[in-house]
Parts: sequence; C-alpha cells; structure tokens
Amino acid sequence: MKKYLILVKHSQPEVVESLPARAWKLSEKGRARARQLAEELARFQPQTIISSDEPKAIETAEIVARRHQLDLRVAKGLHEHERSNVPYLSQEEFQQSIRELFQEPDQLVLGMETANQAHARFYQAVHSILSEHKNETVVLVTHGTVISLFVSRLTGRSDLEIWNMLGLPSFIAIDLHSNTLILRTNIV
Repeated sequence: MKKYLILVKHSQPEVVESLPARAWKLSEKGRARARQLAEELARFQPQTIISSDEPKAIETAEIVARRHQLDLRVAKGLHEHERSNVPYLSQEEFQQSIRELFQEPDQLVLGMETANQAHARFYQAVHSILSEHKNETVVLVTHGTVISLFVSRLTGRSDLEIWNMLGLPSFIAIDLHSNTLILRTNIV
C-alpha cells in the first residue's frame, strides 16, 4: 500500500479582527467543510493525524480524527508563519504582504520570521514527524503559508501560485515513495 504525507490547510475560521489570526476558531461553515474534508481523505486511509497548535487547525484535525477513529496529536513547529504581531489587514493588504514575503524570502517583511526561517522550522517539524511515523500515511493539519513554502521547495513550483490555490480547507497529498505531489484538492 502506498504511503502519503497529506498537508491540510485548516478549514474556514470565524474572523475576529480584534484577535490575532493565530487565535481564531472555526466558523460553522468551516466545521461543515472540515467534515467534507474528512470524507475526502478517506481514500488515503490515514493512520496518523497531527495538528499545529492553533485553534482553527486543532478543530479541523479533531473533525478528521473523529471520522477516521484516530488519536489526535498536536506538534510544535507546524504553526503558521509567525505574524502574531501583525494587526488585522484588509484582504488586499494581506495579499500584498504575502507576495512580498515570498518575493523576499531572506528579508523580514511580515511578522517575526522570514519565509526561509518559517520554511526551515516547518521542514524540520515535518521530517521529525515522518521519522517517527515511517511507513504510515500521515495527515498534518496546518496553514497555507508554510504549506506553500514546503511544497514549492519540494516541487520547484511557485510558492505564491501554491498559496493562491489553497482554499479553506484544502489538502496536498505527496507520495512518500517518490516524493511527488499527486493531488491538490479544495473543499468548497
């Protein structure tokens, strides 16, 4: 049986402008979409599910874990690009900031880590988890920017292109035997 690394971007949060995005929880629509996501993931027969420590990711992962009768673990290093010091931005301002982050990966242009620092942290966390769960299909519920950085460096595709393709929720499945991206799905 093939083994996969499945990188899940959390489901749709309830936006609370007075709170950092790191503290947001899922909206009602987000919970419904997470249930659809759980059904979509069934074809991969997940064996392990691990979440970042952010509430919207944990809630998404709980719904998936419950559907697949798996225990959920929360792991350090899977959180989003560190930008808890950034106030709420309009959609246009946020997208421009993300473009700058990807264009200047060694420069601190948004938040408290560069794109390369976020990638290094996330890469280490992913590979540590995979070394603990050899020969298993692993689902990691995490965030769009770090998924984009990781997948772009794995495949050579544009991180901004990947980021723009990821919905709330969505997932990218990677065949662990060939290290190739095999599927990208948005749940709408």
